[in-house]
Order: sequence, then structure tokens, then C-alpha cells
Amino acid sequence: MSTQTPESFEWTDLDRRAVDTARLLAADAVQKVGNGHPGTAMSLAPAAYTIFQKVMKHDPADPEWTGRDRFVLSPGHTSLTLYTQLFLAGYELELDDLKAFRTQGSKTPGHPEYGHTAGVETTTGPLGQGAANAVGMAMAARYERGLFDPEAPEGTSPFDHTIWAIVSDGDLEEGVSAEASSLAGHQKLGNLVFLYDDNHISIEGDTATALSEDVLKRYEAYGWHTQRIEPTADGDVDVPALHAALEAAKAETGRPSIIAMRTIIAWPAPTAQNTEASHGSALGDEEIAATKRVLGFDPEQTFEVSDEVLRHARRALDRGAEAHAAWDKKIAEWRTAQPERAELFDRVSKGELPEGWQDALPVFEEGKSVATRAASGKVLQALGPVLPELWGGSADLAGSNNTTIDKTSSFLPKGNPLPEANPYGRTVHFGIREFSMAAEMNGIALHGNTRIYGGTFLVFSDYMRNAVRMSALMQLPVTYVWTHDSIGLGEDGPTHQPVEHLASLRAIPGLNVVRPADANETSIAWAEILKRHATDPAPHGLALTRQGVPTYAPNEDAAKGGYVLADSSTEVPEVIIMATGSEVQLAMAARDALEAEGTGTRVVSMPCVEWFDQQPAAYRESVLPAAVKARVSVEAGIGLTWYRYVGDAGRIVSLEHFGASADANALFAEYGFTPENVAAAARASLAAARA
Repeated sequence: MSTQTPESFEWTDLDRRAVDTARLLAADAVQKVGNGHPGTAMSLAPAAYTIFQKVMKHDPADPEWTGRDRFVLSPGHTSLTLYTQLFLAGYELELDDLKAFRTQGSKTPGHPEYGHTAGVETTTGPLGQGAANAVGMAMAARYERGLFDPEAPEGTSPFDHTIWAIVSDGDLEEGVSAEASSLAGHQKLGNLVFLYDDNHISIEGDTATALSEDVLKRYEAYGWHTQRIEPTADGDVDVPALHAALEAAKAETGRPSIIAMRTIIAWPAPTAQNTEASHGSALGDEEIAATKRVLGFDPEQTFEVSDEVLRHARRALDRGAEAHAAWDKKIAEWRTAQPERAELFDRVSKGELPEGWQDALPVFEEGKSVATRAASGKVLQALGPVLPELWGGSADLAGSNNTTIDKTSSFLPKGNPLPEANPYGRTVHFGIREFSMAAEMNGIALHGNTRIYGGTFLVFSDYMRNAVRMSALMQLPVTYVWTHDSIGLGEDGPTHQPVEHLASLRAIPGLNVVRPADANETSIAWAEILKRHATDPAPHGLALTRQGVPTYAPNEDAAKGGYVLADSSTEVPEVIIMATGSEVQLAMAARDALEAEGTGTRVVSMPCVEWFDQQPAAYRESVLPAAVKARVSVEAGIGLTWYRYVGDAGRIVSLEHFGASADANALFAEYGFTPENVAAAARASLAAARA
């Protein structure tokens, strides 16, 4: 889509009429369903229209086009701001979809949902995360350019594009946006533009109730390019000034940009404008009729869209086709000049892995003691040379998380003083910003064409939980590397020792939590995560040990989530011990003791209950035969996960309280994580099963 320069900018009566049509469609849609957020959609209509019709490079006929700009509506409650523009521009929304706003099965749910509505780039529900998603998209765009076209002069590559985001007061009050904005400034993400809807209204009234800072000074301190535009004398958006500001922001490629745009919520509704009521309530028939009179529309009509306005707005399809054709020509020239990179692009964009990639996976020597966090680090370093699309880092814990894929190459902008700084570097330094790291990873995954991971301690997954939930809701293939997974981290004490976290994370639908028993399970788990990236996209959380654990012979059935690690000496086991992570060694030692007593004992390693539950019933029965009622689970966390696996006669060896600051071995012994206690639990379960 060709954009207009400030000198060539045109704003016709049809443009104004299209904007007013969008305002009234928002008001009518909320009024029809009886709930929603009309005010912001009304006041933002000129800005959203300007972005979609005058500035942004996109093709409504191909919403997934690789060369497109990205648009993020961070205040998702004003979803009609986006829906009306998608309808006008010619995406897969029609007037009946707007009439079905917020109803069951419609393409226009209350908040935009990724994968549900064409043209929606991300699910922005909780405020602030959309801003962080946009930062992640901008990071991904830079890394993608580095993969496929790093030598191209600025602005000339088919992989150059801009990330546009509308953000609100609410977004900028949330801490996650501050974390992300700080990182964006540090990274000098010149491909990122925030349009800040400074309307001074929140649910509780004037934002003076809770906000008095100078937002632009804060962003200036972050290292952003800042601009401010004021409304016209009658209170509407000054569109020529807005367009000039957007173009100036796009031209500023050395740092991210934010434009503070003062708006009057629900403008030009005669009595509802500038009120908190218009934020989250229908305006009412009389107020909408009065607004239609102000704008020169028929107050008796609803969802009025003239053919002339729709034809004018849907010229966006023609501009999109032109932009797409120009990009196709540019990408064809690039393919001719860069055949090897073109081959890489084709593979990566399909989500495929290179032939023979698994040969790079390390196999660890049986019997050695290796921390699974260390094994994970070895896997990443081994995969780095064969999977250039794989990148990531840590929230300032890389040395502990073992997430440094390349020590010589850090994802840092030009001008950074560190010797390993590279704008296209492999290793990301997210800083001590766990929440925004997760939300940025979501943005990176949404952008496409790379594979991202990020690490921190498992206990800090609480800080990032809502973004992890959004990963699962959107089914995004991001990988969380959570280390220091139990009281086994020892002396740091209960603030750093996860207890409820494994069960809590498993409660998130669609999140696969993987807690490997040893180094070889860790390698197999990484392989399975990578295989699932395109075929079964979902977020994964690796829970890894700080301490060394025994290494067993590799068994590819670990990729099924649960498997028989050591079988019973009897044809049918008398008791089954299930365990994960560092507790598998306890199960193995308890088995030795029970077998010595003549009790046939099977040990099942269960690195991922979600993967196991996806297996065919016959496989699950072969691992956990229903006839075997004596069962024990062992995991150094609360036992909530395991009740459905052990049954009525089963016993659960778990930790139902917080830890303490002491040596890891002492804590395990004190809290009953010993072979002797596991064997005792097995005997108790056997007695219950026979009773």
C-alpha cells in the first residue's frame, strides 16, 4: 500500500464521511448488543482510519502477507476501533459482522482475538501486554532482517516494515508496558511507533484520580522520539497534524517513537463526550440520534454505510495490491541475488526443520550427574549452528538459566558499547523484566519466521503468568526455560523455591509443562518442542534443575510425556511409582528396595503430563495399567496434579508447604523426599489396594 507524504496528503469529504461512518458504526454496534465500549472507538476513528488508509503498508486481501506492517490495538476493549477499519478497508468483515458484535460465534468478539478474525495480529485483553507484544514484533522484524537480508541499506530490504500500535492511558499505567518500553528504547527499535490516546478518561473518571506524570518526558528518558498533537478547536483529531506526526515517526529509524494525541472521548456526542460513562456503556438511542444529527446522518437509520463511502474506503484493496506487487518484485530480485538465504526463508516460513538437524542433538553419558539446566544449555549451543532461526535469552539470569546460545553475539543495537553487540545477534538480554519478556516473546512468535525462547527461575513464572496465559490462549510456540525448579536450589530460601508453581502452570489450558528427569530427557524434550512448532503450536515451559541428577539411557518415548523407565521384574507390576524431574532418581532407588523385597515395581518417568494425555488410550494403558491400583507419585511440589493418576489407593509424596534456607540435600531429607519414604508410600499404597 503506497503511503502519502505530508506534502501529498489529501483529506477529502469522503475521508471525513468514512471516519464519521466508523464513529457511528461503533455507537450503533454497542447500542444493539447493549454493552461494550463506544467512546474510545468514536474518538479514535480518525486516527485508526489515517493509519489504515494513509500510512500503513498492508493488503486486506492477504492478511498474512510477510511484507506487511503490523498493527496492534493495545486497548483491546475498544475493539470496534479495529473492526470498523477492517470492515471499511475490505478485510473479511462485513456489516453483518459489526451487527453481531459481542455475540456468540461472531467474528467481532468483545476483545480482538488472534486467529479468530482476519487482520487481528494479537489478542490484547489485559492492558499493557499489547504494547509489549508490539515491542516483541519490532525485535522480531529486526532479527528476521538479520537472518535474510542483513547487508541491505536501511529501508531497502523486503523485510523492512513498521510496527504501529495504539496505546491508551491504561496501557501506559500498567507496569508491563514500562518494562517493554524501557527495553525498546535501549534496543533503539526505530521500526516501532506508539500512538498514545491521551483522552484523560478511565473507568473511575478523569485520569487525575491516578495519573499525573508527564508521559512524554518518561518516554524521552527511555530514549524514544516523542511528539504531541493537540485537537482542533472543536475537539476533533487534527488529522493533517496526526498524519505529519506519523510520517515523522516512521522516518525516525534510530529510536522508537511515541505520539501523544489528545482526544475527547466519544466526540462529538453532545452530552456523552468527555465522560467516563461513554467509556464502557452504550450511549442510548437519544444520544446516538443527536450525534447523527451533528454529523449529518439520518437519526432514524442504524449501521448506515453509503455505497460511495464504502467504495472510497475499499480502495485500500487496490493500494494493498499495488504494494504487494511491488514487494513481490523486490523479493524476486532478492531471491535471485540471495539463493541460499531464499532457501532458508522458504524453510523457516513453512516452520520446517533442516534435514539432519537431530544429528546435532547431544546424547549424554549414562551414569553421569548433570543438572538439567546445564543439559538444556548444551542443547541450545548444539542447535544454534543448524537452526539460525532459534534465538533467545534470559531475564538477566543467563548464567543460571544456561540460555546463552552464542556468547559472541548479543542482540543489541548499533552504538552499544559491549564487544559482542550485534543488531542481529542471537542472544537476547531481556533485563530484569520477566513479565514483559513473556509478552515480548508472544509478539516475536506472532510476528513469525523465528523461534524464540526465554529464561528465568521457575518461581518467577508468577511475575509473567498472565503473558504465559496469553501464549496458551493464542496457541503460540514460545518456549519458557524455567530453572531452579524446586527446593533443590537450597540456601536461597522459600522466596526462591517453587512449591505450587508446577501445578499452577499445569492448570493453564494449552500450556505444556515439561520437567525432564535427566540430561537425555532434556535433549529429547527440546527436540519434541521444536518438532511441534508448526504441526501442533503451543507454548512450552521447561522446568529444569539447578542441581545435578543421574543420567539414564536415552529413551525416545520421553517425547510421549510418560514412559516406563524401569519395569517390574514381574509380568504385571504390583506397584507403579511415577515421578518427574529430580525426583525420578528417588523412584529408581525406591524400586531397588522394593524389588529386593520381592515387590514387582515399575517406575514411570512423566516429564510432561500434557503430552502423555495426548497419547492414544492404548499407549497410556500400557504405561499405567488400570488394573494396577497401587501407585505412588513423587514430585517436589504440591500434589494437586497427581490425584487423578494415583487413584483411591494411591499415595502422593509431595510438598504442601513452603521451603527453607538450607542445603538442598538436607531439605529433601527433612521433607520426606528420600528413597525410604517413597518405598514406604508404595507399601502403604499396596496395603490400601489389597484392602
